[in-house]
Amino acid sequence: MIPKDILKKIKRIQITTKRLVTNVFAGEYRSVFKGRGLEFHKVREYQVGDEIRMIDWNVTARMGKPFIKSYVEERELCVMLLLDASGSGHFGTVNSLKKNIAAEICSILAGSAIKNNDRVGLIIFTDKIEKFIPPRKGASHILRVIREALYFKPENRGTDISLCLEYLNKVTTRSTTAFMISDFYASSIKKALSIANKRHDLVAVNITDPRESDMPDVGIIKFEEAETGKRYMVDTADAAVREKYNSMAAQKIKERKKMFNLLRIDRVDVSTAAPYTEALIAFFKKRKTRRYH
Repeated sequence: MIPKDILKKIKRIQITTKRLVTNVFAGEYRSVFKGRGLEFHKVREYQVGDEIRMIDWNVTARMGKPFIKSYVEERELCVMLLLDASGSGHFGTVNSLKKNIAAEICSILAGSAIKNNDRVGLIIFTDKIEKFIPPRKGASHILRVIREALYFKPENRGTDISLCLEYLNKVTTRSTTAFMISDFYASSIKKALSIANKRHDLVAVNITDPRESDMPDVGIIKFEEAETGKRYMVDTADAAVREKYNSMAAQKIKERKKMFNLLRIDRVDVSTAAPYTEALIAFFKKRKTRRYH
């Protein structure tokens, strides 16, 4: 039985998602994720604004005025949401926890896909596959996706991104548009990302928090590793400690970006310190621009 406060949150997210999808994301999503190709529909008379390259010169010559070939899109994408539910998602020092932002992004992407009549599936993972919802369409299905993204309680705390990508390849029989929503605190994932990206249109939604790369001076505090439970004391007043921490964090960020660029994996950088809608819109616009060049 889902608690009333969770049901209330699910309803709020559903309403917010519907509004954002209707007003902001639906058109952006459709313009970027077009489907698998075009098929011929009919020949019609040329209209102002039509692309010249679409003119059917044979029909134009016979009719004495320009006609163009009209195509319809082969749509129906399969969108897979790969949600990292590991312990590091329970961190957030600004507006929200990373796991809450991840769940809301899942809702936005699922809503955009459903509105465009695409099928949506969900894989929730830690260092094991925690939940798999096969891709389907419909309002009741998206409600289930939102509910699981928000309410699901994982059994484990670790992260195994490679395992998730291998599982994706096993449960999908065709290419998908796959959004991996994670903070990507995992090692030895380059090979798995490369293999998955060759088969699927893989997009990395990378969620971070400012304190993960900038340790504040707050004296001696107790740290706990979110995914292992290991605890230790750190003197954050020590400038050398803060400098080492910040330097290591900056290097990890640099290596992660370099890896995504090398593998040609699109990346959406989301921070708990800024509205995630801005990052998603910027991604859609950037990808749309690249699509038409």
